[in-house]
Amino acid sequence: MTTAIITNTAMMTTPNAPPYDYLTDPGSIYGQSFKTVQSELDLASLPDDIRPIAIRVAHACGMTDIAAELDWHGTPAAAACAALQAGGTVFTDVAMVAAGVIRNLLPEGAKVETFIGASETAALAKEQAITRSMAGVDLWPDADFAGAVVLIGNAPTALFRLLERMHETKTYPAAIFAFPVGFVGAIESKQALAAFQNPPPFVTLHGRRGGSAMASAALNGALSGMPA
Repeated sequence: MTTAIITNTAMMTTPNAPPYDYLTDPGSIYGQSFKTVQSELDLASLPDDIRPIAIRVAHACGMTDIAAELDWHGTPAAAACAALQAGGTVFTDVAMVAAGVIRNLLPEGAKVETFIGASETAALAKEQAITRSMAGVDLWPDADFAGAVVLIGNAPTALFRLLERMHETKTYPAAIFAFPVGFVGAIESKQALAAFQNPPPFVTLHGRRGGSAMASAALNGALSGMPA
């Protein structure tokens, strides 16, 4: 049995053999990319605090329709910048999210932490029959939690557990960037964040879309406007 691959040759503008005609200058690629994003993104519908987040998220995923699915409370970009300037920590659900944070944008001394790979995380997850992402949230130190920036880009269970921890302890992080992805729990976890009573400043992307690149891009967008 063979599978036919149908292509639209009218849309194929690149030759199928070298030499190819494409941009190679990093500055030109960067500039043209963001120029395209900003020309296609509906920025007029977004407040100033959210615009750099939307631009970076759209750039990370290649989809400029994300503006319609963004939801937020307060000014998460300003809140995140203030928290990190004051010595707060960025807590992420997984290592890939942590890896995507541009360290040069962070104030000196700011830390990015994830507990997903720690031995105590695996042990707690096995003991309680929960995901490692949930266990990682439970292990974020109380002393750092209130002034932290939470960055979730993978596990809906991490966002649900974050909300449960906030409800149980009445202690909230300084800002939440919530971009869990997938087909089980992603939609519902983001809806739960949006419905949470008196939440801290947050930004999320409703629906199934999300992921590590989009989450870290959201924080990078917030930090890009932070004074040096």
